[in-house]
Amino acid sequence: MLYLKSFTLPSRKDEDGYLLSFPYQLEMGCYSHNDVYPFKLFPQKELKDISFEPITIFYGGNGSGKSTLLNVIAEKLDITRSSLFNDTPYMVSYLDMCKFSLAMEAKKVPTASRKITSDDVFDFLLDVRAVNEGIDRRREALLNEHYFTNEAPMPRFTSLAEHDEFKRCLEAKRSTKSAYVSRRLPKELAGKSNGESAFVYFTQKIEENALYLLDEPENSLSPKLQQEMVSFLEDSARFYGCQFVISTHSPFLLAAKGAKIYDLDSNPVTPKKWFELENVRTYHDFFKKHTHLF
Repeated sequence: MLYLKSFTLPSRKDEDGYLLSFPYQLEMGCYSHNDVYPFKLFPQKELKDISFEPITIFYGGNGSGKSTLLNVIAEKLDITRSSLFNDTPYMVSYLDMCKFSLAMEAKKVPTASRKITSDDVFDFLLDVRAVNEGIDRRREALLNEHYFTNEAPMPRFTSLAEHDEFKRCLEAKRSTKSAYVSRRLPKELAGKSNGESAFVYFTQKIEENALYLLDEPENSLSPKLQQEMVSFLEDSARFYGCQFVISTHSPFLLAAKGAKIYDLDSNPVTPKKWFELENVRTYHDFFKKHTHLF
């Protein structure tokens, strides 16, 4: 499914015209002659017009601009996001110069659309850990509660207000330790690894019929889980009306069926096949060199 059809960045002429027409801004303390991010990043790569497929990937090394592209697209389309991004005083003016077009069948960007970053996933993992640590402390308290209740004689209860405590004491004396604790303890959010929990996070956040911008979703995922992520994304795009724009250098994600890949390490930036990319070739050469060990 296509929602976002194309996106146009400012040309070198557009950027130079803007920067030269407002010299007073460059003299203000909050502006810099050298750092005018996100200006001066993409014209030097000769990147202006981007067209999209159901799965589109921005590939490149650190500092190549792949995350910046996702930020610019998300802000221009007003897509929901949780994490902060590298904003500057120039961002609003830069966004005003960007343009986009939607596919004919898409009247607007679906409201369920969102941008998901590594920071979002890490925050989720920290929340899971914090909740589970709280459950661990509660488990220890219940074990102590069961032990001391069984060691002490059954107290006498003389009023209806003490009914719940009577039931608890009776349950403790009639139940095994594990049964008593399991009935009173909330379930852990994850008896899973960080990678498994991260994968669950994506499957929970990605709904049907929406546009998703994913910033390096491979982080925290093992190679096997990355392959499962690829299958999930392919099926979501093919059968459930989703469109994905992804920044990644994972060879597994880059090999997604039908993905259109922009190589931000090349100049000019051009679409390439996944097996033509330098990162993938590096993996290929490494394993080919050590084939005899397998």
